[in-house]
Amino acid sequence: MELRFSQRELKDLAIAWIALGVAFTAFYYHPEVRALLAGVQTNAALNVLAAGFAISMATAGVGFLLHELAHKVVAIHYGQVAEFRADYNMLFLAVMAGLAGFLFAAPGAVYHRGFVTKREQGLIALAGPVTNVALVGVFGVLWVAGGSVGEVVATVGWLGVIINALLAGFNMIPFGPLDGKKVMNWSRPVWVATALPMIGGAIFLLFGGITL
Repeated sequence: MELRFSQRELKDLAIAWIALGVAFTAFYYHPEVRALLAGVQTNAALNVLAAGFAISMATAGVGFLLHELAHKVVAIHYGQVAEFRADYNMLFLAVMAGLAGFLFAAPGAVYHRGFVTKREQGLIALAGPVTNVALVGVFGVLWVAGGSVGEVVATVGWLGVIINALLAGFNMIPFGPLDGKKVMNWSRPVWVATALPMIGGAIFLLFGGITL
């Protein structure tokens, strides 16, 4: 299996990664964005936003990037021609939503062509959320280690856990073009075994009051 990227695909991945970094920074650091736009504490706000952008790129950006690459790798494994395409309208909305204090992200998708069975289609879809679950474990280690290593590491770990859990849970909802719909079309038992823990974990982390 040979993993190749066209110039357009690399450009779309880079733009989507940066746009998501901006969107999540604007959402998580909304007070600093408002202060900057109002011209209040400009230098302090810029410093916080610069650090926040780096953290967002390392958490939301990496989660999105590896999610899409997992789809691509598994699709190619099953003989597909697969490439990521950014949705620039949705990326614009994501940035605007972040600036308005809301969280919204639909950066694009991996499109693949060629014959696949329902099982193969389901496994291609499942690869993305499973990758996010694996990243929850990786960022969880950083979160725990952050207590002794430093606040920045703990923040990266905490946000990485939250964001990747949300990405996994949201994408496993069996609706429209989401991964969960394709998994359910293949196998309801597999969907139940994988989606319910992912969706339940996302809900718990989102509303369970877990803080840094």
